[in-house]
Amino acid sequence: MEGTMQCSANYVPLTPISFLERAAAVHGDKTSLVYGSSFRCTWRQTYQRCRSLASVLCRIYNVSPGHIVAALAPNIPALYELHFGVPMAGAILSALNISLDPPTLSVLLNQLNPKMVFVDHKLVHLLFKFIDLWGPSSDSSCSSHVKDRKPLIVVIPELDPSEPSCTTDPHEGCIDYGSLVASGENDPDFEVIWPKDETEPISVNFTSGSTGIPKAVVYSHRAAYLNSIGMIFLSEIMKPPVFLWTVDMFRCNGWCFAWSMAALGGTNVCLRENYTACPDAILSSIIHHKVTLLCGKPSLLNQLALADEYRLEPLPNAVDIFISGPLPAASVLMRVKEMGFNVRVGYGMTEALGPAISRRLVPT
Repeated sequence: MEGTMQCSANYVPLTPISFLERAAAVHGDKTSLVYGSSFRCTWRQTYQRCRSLASVLCRIYNVSPGHIVAALAPNIPALYELHFGVPMAGAILSALNISLDPPTLSVLLNQLNPKMVFVDHKLVHLLFKFIDLWGPSSDSSCSSHVKDRKPLIVVIPELDPSEPSCTTDPHEGCIDYGSLVASGENDPDFEVIWPKDETEPISVNFTSGSTGIPKAVVYSHRAAYLNSIGMIFLSEIMKPPVFLWTVDMFRCNGWCFAWSMAALGGTNVCLRENYTACPDAILSSIIHHKVTLLCGKPSLLNQLALADEYRLEPLPNAVDIFISGPLPAASVLMRVKEMGFNVRVGYGMTEALGPAISRRLVPT
């Protein structure tokens, strides 16, 4: 028996950007993004904003398939939107570690040679330090005009009126993120650029660099799609969660949860501050937004146990927490369990798109 002919009736390239299109159709009026005291967005609005972003990237800034768009930002709504808007323009997203030192980041930017860099308003001064170090690449395979080309810079402003805005001196060539997205809203004719081949790259992530210069790892649309679905099963998610962003989006695209959440039609609660700097923000966010799932490094458990000393009200519901890496002391685990958290531990690496194995911790 001969195989069937591959055509649109029986085959479509796998890509996680299809999750957003479905979320807009199925969960259109449901909250997709929460940030700060007032920012709320539905899945329909998120799809429209990402589509507008993709339109502007393609039609105004000439971003095309194969181009890399870098991002330097904490877990804020704009970085979430970039996980869809950039690949919807056919380009490749690289979310960079905001904790790296300027020399290391300049090396990564030289490797990436991005067409554009989206940067949070609080990190603009750091980006210009990186650019000062952005000398000609030592890679002889790069032509001279590619080595010396500087990217377009898009500054992401603060959305939360309760947060202090970091004012910076205007820099020539900088673009405002809000204005950029708004300029694509009146483009009904734009068509999303779907991958022709599911093995085309969707993102570039970097290893932690604990043993040297971080290494680049390229994720394909197919790998990102399958791992996003895999994380749903690995985490045993039975219904659309309220997900608190305590795992960095620059780590394996948030362990691919950036796309998993769209597949589930859940709610993303964005958290700007690193939990090590503000541990009580985690518990207050969990209680206020009725969070059901969060992920991160083992130190997250230590911070939860520490923040619990100041908690004045109980958790409103059971909360699943997925930790990847070596566990802290047994006393910390027991304290977190007593607080109402169901702990799951996993192990993985950047090359495996995040956690690859996991198990639920059962008290003995």
